[in-house]
Amino acid sequence: MEKIFEFGFGDQKLKLALPEEQIIQVIEGRAYPPVTDVAAAVKEALANPIGTPPLKEIVKPGEKVGIVVSDITRAWVKFNFFLPVLLDELNACGIPDSDMFIVIGVGAHRAHTVDEDVLVCGQDVCHRVPVYQHDCHNQDELAYVGKTSRGVETYINKRLAEADRMIITGGIVYHFMAGFGGGRKSIMPAISGFRTIQGNHLFCMNKEVGKGLNPLCASGSLEPNDMHHDMCDMAELAKPDFLLNAVFTPEGKFAKFFAGHWYKAWEAGTKLVEEIYGVPIKAQADLVIASSGGFPKDINLYQGSKTIDNAYMACKPGGAIICIMECRDIYEPREFSDWFKHKNMLDFEMAIRNHFTIPGFVAYKCADIAQKQPLIVVTKPENVDFVNGTGMIAVTSLDEAYRIAKEKLGKKDFTITVMPGAANTVPVLQG
Repeated sequence: MEKIFEFGFGDQKLKLALPEEQIIQVIEGRAYPPVTDVAAAVKEALANPIGTPPLKEIVKPGEKVGIVVSDITRAWVKFNFFLPVLLDELNACGIPDSDMFIVIGVGAHRAHTVDEDVLVCGQDVCHRVPVYQHDCHNQDELAYVGKTSRGVETYINKRLAEADRMIITGGIVYHFMAGFGGGRKSIMPAISGFRTIQGNHLFCMNKEVGKGLNPLCASGSLEPNDMHHDMCDMAELAKPDFLLNAVFTPEGKFAKFFAGHWYKAWEAGTKLVEEIYGVPIKAQADLVIASSGGFPKDINLYQGSKTIDNAYMACKPGGAIICIMECRDIYEPREFSDWFKHKNMLDFEMAIRNHFTIPGFVAYKCADIAQKQPLIVVTKPENVDFVNGTGMIAVTSLDEAYRIAKEKLGKKDFTITVMPGAANTVPVLQG
């Protein structure tokens, strides 16, 4: 008996009939009630912190307080909704606006424009307190705070290092390298020096040159994860005084706020991320059919890489993957697509080791998955040549992708896992 499934593709839906008896799982995120009163939820989190005294017992009148805010690439965190509440709470603690400032933690990204500061922080916040851009390349604006247990020299933003108190803010999600985003990522890479960022991110590569990726650096993986532990060392050196992080519903609304100790409060937030987005699976499938969920999650291959990575986690070694991604802006961003000029995987790996960038790493990981098993991408006709050039198999219809997958598997009794919203759902293999 067949069952018809619908998959998001840009603004459209693609349909495919699949044999119901061969489907072992449909992986979908869990519903979670959104926060209805953001200000009240933030105040409650600040008043009941995890692992620290309340904010009013940490900050003192006369102290300078620096607040780390993520850059425009994390605009989904919606800082403009909760930063005003945080500033008001600091006012209530005896800290006037004149004794606060914000640093945009751009990491190795470009600085914001003034309009982007307003978009991320909100007009009111930008009028109330100074907003500065972190510059990872300017040694004069960096302060040395020590060396991690893995030997990475740690430089952070000098303005924040010299402040009396540092508060870090952000959003917690699954992260394909660090296990989870948020928390210590507001230190590394957000306000770290470029050499420090490079030193940390290289832990995502295998210790042995020529062996590619470090398999321990993956979504949901914290123990062991060399990158994560090195980031934690850096946070210990930077000594942030307080954290305010948010977790989101599958619809992108606030699910809950977490406040307190930079690790303990963040760790509590990761448990909720696992509850909402981590989907337990008993077995990997021969064939995984995954959609990013449509536009904008499939706007380009870089965004679609989350779908590829999550689908790979649900697939058996030697199996096949179908990813449904329109990719209307296939070449964007160029700092991602240009990496596919390396056709030899060893050359690709060495280029990453010599000049690590996140887009480069993501490109390498996609190419690595395509080397290991058939990775069939349903996309727009004009994208076919580029996608084929990455080592993936480009097709323009879901039926064609299914036919090729069956040919590659070479058997009729293959198992299937379906992932309609694969950009956000992470398969967690039990046992």
